[in-house]
Amino acid sequence: MKKCFTKMMLLSFMLNSILVLAQTKLEVDLNNKIAKIQPTMYGVFFEDINFAADGGLYAEMVKNRSFEFTVDPFLGWKQPNSDRHSFNNDSGIATLVKYSKDAGNSNFIRVKINDDKGYELVNEGFRGMGIKAGETYNIYVTAAKQNGNISKIKFQFIDENNAILGETVIAISAGQWKDYTAQITANKTLAKAKLKLTFEGTGEIDLDMISLFPVDTWKGREKGLRKDLVQLLYDLNPGFLRFPGGCIVEGRTLERRYQWKKTVGPVEDREVLVNRWNTEFAHKLTPDYYQSFGLGFFEYFQLSEDLGAEPLPILSCGMACQFNSGELVRMDELDPYVQDALDLIEFANGDIDSHWGKLRNDMGHPAPFSLKYIGVGNEQWGKDYIDRYKVFAEAIKAKYPDMIIVSGSGPFPDGDYFEYGMQELKKLNAEIIDEHYYRSPEWFRENATRYDSYDRNGPKIFAGEYAAHPKGIFDGPKENNLEAAISEAAFMTGLERNAEVVTMTSYAPLMAHIDAFQWAPDMIWFNNLQSYGTANYQVQKLFSTHAGTDLISVTNNGKYLTGQNDLYASAVIDSEASQVIVKIVNTSSKVQDINLQLKGKKINKKGEFIVLKSENLEDQNSFDNPNKIIPETTTIQNKSRKLDVMLQPYSLSVVKFKMR
Repeated sequence: MKKCFTKMMLLSFMLNSILVLAQTKLEVDLNNKIAKIQPTMYGVFFEDINFAADGGLYAEMVKNRSFEFTVDPFLGWKQPNSDRHSFNNDSGIATLVKYSKDAGNSNFIRVKINDDKGYELVNEGFRGMGIKAGETYNIYVTAAKQNGNISKIKFQFIDENNAILGETVIAISAGQWKDYTAQITANKTLAKAKLKLTFEGTGEIDLDMISLFPVDTWKGREKGLRKDLVQLLYDLNPGFLRFPGGCIVEGRTLERRYQWKKTVGPVEDREVLVNRWNTEFAHKLTPDYYQSFGLGFFEYFQLSEDLGAEPLPILSCGMACQFNSGELVRMDELDPYVQDALDLIEFANGDIDSHWGKLRNDMGHPAPFSLKYIGVGNEQWGKDYIDRYKVFAEAIKAKYPDMIIVSGSGPFPDGDYFEYGMQELKKLNAEIIDEHYYRSPEWFRENATRYDSYDRNGPKIFAGEYAAHPKGIFDGPKENNLEAAISEAAFMTGLERNAEVVTMTSYAPLMAHIDAFQWAPDMIWFNNLQSYGTANYQVQKLFSTHAGTDLISVTNNGKYLTGQNDLYASAVIDSEASQVIVKIVNTSSKVQDINLQLKGKKINKKGEFIVLKSENLEDQNSFDNPNKIIPETTTIQNKSRKLDVMLQPYSLSVVKFKMR
């Protein structure tokens, strides 16, 4: 029995020894400032994919509010007790009327009420409407009575059984077009409510811009942005906001490209466009995916300002998406596209006496937005792109020599397209080149040294779209697992270590509606009531809120940690906060014993130790458990600027000490 017990103890000791690797010594030199960390180092990239704008960040709750959807102008609307194709025995019917084919808002509906049997018009919202008990919502409608005695429109929240969850009434008084507003308070919380309209009286009435917004928006702005989603962005402390895409900049055809001038001015006059992701994926068809442009370029600039982030607009360079039509503008017809870029700079920065500066002022922002960066094209490739980029760059620099131009190296991080683009852009002395990579977690771990060999005197790099895509998982949020997040963290230490070259980085895509996504993984998931940051979000947040101001070295035996013993590290000084910050990633399944030596400056005895971890690589945050993977902070102490820390398996650790 004694021998058996001794063998069990020995086995236990051996197993525990296996779980802890030999101690790794890291030396941090606080005096050796290698490079400045740019304020734009960590930012966010927004694209209207996955219902991220309409149905997401833009808080409008009515889908197809002005009946402009091109294939079916009634898409999103139902007439439950009416046959749209016949007036016989109907209590009422709505038909489409066109103002003008050239107007941004060209359609409205004419509702004919035949009797008092309760004609209904119902909007389904964006996969439903998320309402909260006790919360108040603003109703807007533009209406004009044509004939009869219609005196009121009743607006009601209803559930799937037609039960009423709140209601309000608008009295109609005018025979001419007039804007009406009212408020409705929900008496129940429901993720998939609908909005029902009924009418008092008979006759005909015209309706347009039927709209619904929560009162409680970001910064309380009327007809504004969804508060919880903007808060998640704000908490990232982003250095920049890249917008509006992404592939929607290019469009499947040039006619369907993103045109910023159509997204400014009065919201009701902005031309609705079918979203570029509407039919991209056969398994994720979204025929109701359109862009209302209520979230347009003015709102993007305003959001950048709210976030304290540099705005980075990306414009079409006259090339439709090369994965679709690849349609090109002829070189001798490129001038209007170039002029769009010049006019955008005037809109953002121009004096209020200028044409486009006046529009900004009229929209409520007399002060300039202080635009410093502009992007030409999204991820085009080949000679056609280089030829067009050259024309844009020459024109922009001629008029705005201080404007920093972002170019693109194509959709892939290697291969012929990439090599050609990088070579030609270097010849043109490109300032910042945007690189994109969607690869496996292994690729991210193996490429932590990607920028170690880049020319320090060449173009700066913008890692504009990247995300680790775990293999064999096709379940949306489950793709945002711990393995992907920790692998990205390992790669990000390489981005940070190369701050001489890498000046901007952003994960992509930014957010997705759980009931209407085309692409995964995504950094933020939301439904009509809830939102949460993924494990990937938590990694981004730890880096962006601990970016620092100056890169310093952290080495093991004189070498940077780039995967040795599955360890990765970077270190910075935050001169504004008088802090030293060390980030260490452990991608192994074992506890790692680290001896950290901080040399060169005196530091406080007590510091902070922040750890992001979970038990299994497949773990992820969810609506049911949004905080499964979040950072935990404890206090640590150093002795003569030395300390021992135990790195948990599959973890990102941040060590922080105040400098004296």
